Amino acid sequence: MMGRREVWSLLLLLASSAVALQSIGHGTKKGSQIPEARAAIDRKNFIAAVASAVPAVGMGVALGGFPQRAFARGRATLDQAYDRYSPRITAGGEFFKRDLRALVEKSDWNGIKLALAEPPKKTKEDRAKADGGIADRAAQAGGFSDSRVLVACDLYAAAFSDSSISTKTRKMKVHVDEMRTIITEMQQTAKIALGEESAGGGLFGLGAKKPSPGELAKKMRDLYVAGGNAYNKYIFEANAELALDFKKLPYL
Repeated sequence: MMGRREVWSLLLLLASSAVALQSIGHGTKKGSQIPEARAAIDRKNFIAAVASAVPAVGMGVALGGFPQRAFARGRATLDQAYDRYSPRITAGGEFFKRDLRALVEKSDWNGIKLALAEPPKKTKEDRAKADGGIADRAAQAGGFSDSRVLVACDLYAAAFSDSSISTKTRKMKVHVDEMRTIITEMQQTAKIALGEESAGGGLFGLGAKKPSPGELAKKMRDLYVAGGNAYNKYIFEANAELALDFKKLPYL
């Protein structure tokens, strides 16, 4: 269970990161498709939401060369898991706060779709290659795709468990699931903006009405802020009570 100091540290961190993330709609170049709008989450409501959520937070290699989801793998593998997955997690965070943010600011819908894209399926041409096309397909995965980042987050979380799933692992996985849901919504929003999918009457709460470019841009900004907050909460749980010989993972 978190002590009072840990809880306040989390609240202060998330509040400051929310302010930074929410600034994506401000100071954009003249003519940008993103309309000036108030921040998606105001500080007072954000702090209240996090404060109420903190006590409740509990709970091989894949196609393209990325790790698949797995359950607990044991504390003996923590060193290996850290060395293997922390670089992916850290690189994903860097991509999120720099590259993905720039795409969201510009409403670059195709760029956003590619940034979150999964590696392509194996083809006949891939089978003819020495490595089965793994390297080429891995290179086509988006910088913050599920395969590149979120699955690595899952496996790193699992390394903090033995034969049964630990509280720490559960807490970390809660935020991985949160990020996964947000990324799915971001992908869908980008595809709607590109005309590849219809709004379906539910995603934007607008019934059968086709969302405007401004509504799509605001939705994407809101999702970006939520995704950044979820990532930072994951990092907080990952770093909590981490042995001193491990370098703590950086926040956004």
